[in-house]
Amino acid sequence: MRLLPHLAATTLALTLLSAPAQAASPAPGLQEPSTAQSTGNVAARAIPALKVRTVASGLDLVWDVKTVGQGRLLFTQRNRATLSRLAGGKVRTVKGFPSHRIWVSGETGLLGLEVDPNFAKNKRIYTCQGWVKKGGDHDIRVIAWKLNASAQRVRSRRTLVKGLPTTSGRHGGCRVLVDSRGSLLIGTGDAADGTNPRNLDSLGGKTLRVNRFNGAPWATNPFAKSSKPRRLVFTYGHRNVQGVAERSDGTLWSMEHGPDRNDEVNRLKRGGDYGWNPVPGYNESVPMTDQGLPGQQTNARWSSGVPTVATSGGTFVAGKKWGAYRGTLAVACLKASQVMFLKFDTKGRFVRLWTPAALKQYGRLRTVSRLPNGTLLVATSNGGNQDVILKVKPT
Repeated sequence: MRLLPHLAATTLALTLLSAPAQAASPAPGLQEPSTAQSTGNVAARAIPALKVRTVASGLDLVWDVKTVGQGRLLFTQRNRATLSRLAGGKVRTVKGFPSHRIWVSGETGLLGLEVDPNFAKNKRIYTCQGWVKKGGDHDIRVIAWKLNASAQRVRSRRTLVKGLPTTSGRHGGCRVLVDSRGSLLIGTGDAADGTNPRNLDSLGGKTLRVNRFNGAPWATNPFAKSSKPRRLVFTYGHRNVQGVAERSDGTLWSMEHGPDRNDEVNRLKRGGDYGWNPVPGYNESVPMTDQGLPGQQTNARWSSGVPTVATSGGTFVAGKKWGAYRGTLAVACLKASQVMFLKFDTKGRFVRLWTPAALKQYGRLRTVSRLPNGTLLVATSNGGNQDVILKVKPT
C-alpha cells in the first residue's frame, strides 16, 4: 500500500469543553465530535492542536517502538524480523539479534517490544515473536534480551515464556508491558483455533502475567499455584489481543480485534472471562463476548460495533499540555487509519472519543507509545518499505 501524503505539522481548531456528560455505558462511535464533554466536577479543558513530525521513514511494518533514553528509540519490524535503533536521525540494525530464528508467517513475525524500567542499569528489553525451534517446528515466545551500554548489540537472551500456539500465523498477538507492580503482562492471540480462548492450559487467547526476570507465574495470578500452563494466565476468553496498557490508577487494559464487528477495549480483571468461544470449528459468527457461556463474562468497556476499526497498540496520555486528551487511551487503528482518543471516567466507564484529523493522513497505524515527557510515538503499518515513525505533541 502506498503511504499517504502527510504534513509535517498540522493544527486543529481549538474547541472548548461545554456539553454535559453522556451516558457512560460502552458504545460504538467513530465520529469526530466538535465538542468535548466533562464528567463530574472536572474543569473544562481545551482540545489541543497537534504537531506531527516524521522521525524515521523507509521502514516496513513497524510493530512496536519504545525509548531507551538519551534520545534513542528501539523498534521492531514484523516481516523484516529486525530489532533496530534510531539515534541522531539514523536507523541501525541492532547487532547480534538472531533474525534468522524469527518465524515470519501471516500476522506473526517480530512483534511486541518492551523496555525494562531499570534499563539505564540493567540494559534489559523484552520481545514477543514467532520462533523457529530446533527441528524446524515453531511457536510464539517471549524473550528477555540484554544489550550493551550503547544499545547497539545484543549480549544475551533468556526465554521467559514459550509454547504460545501457532497455526498459519494468523492471530499471533502479541503485545508486552511491564506494569507499575513490576510484572510482565503479555497479550496473546488465539491462533485462529476455536478451543484456545477458554482452554486454561492453552496460552492462546489470553493475557498472561509473569515475573519479568525469570518467567515464573505472577504470585497473584488466579491459578498461580497450579503445575499446569494455566499458572501464567491472568485473563482468558480473548480473540486477538493487539495492545495492552496501564492507566495511572494502576488498572490494566487490553485492545483486541473482533471478527467483522466489535473490536474491543477491555479493562482487565484477575481471572476474568472475556467471552470469545468460536466453536465448533472456528465459528466467527458467535458473539465477541458471549453472555450465554457458563459463568460470568466481562463486557468490553468500549466496542466498535459495525464496522470494525482494527484496534491495535495504545497507551494512556499523560501531561497537562494534552488538555482534553489528558488521561485518555490513545489507540492506533489499522483499518480505520486513525488514532482514537478514548475517554473513560474514574470508574472505567466509556464517556466519548476523538479522532483528530492530524493523524488520519498516514494510512494504517499499528501502535501508540509514550515518551517520559508525554510526547506520543505512532508507528505505521502500510508495508512496502513505506512505513514511518511519528512524534506527536500538543501545541
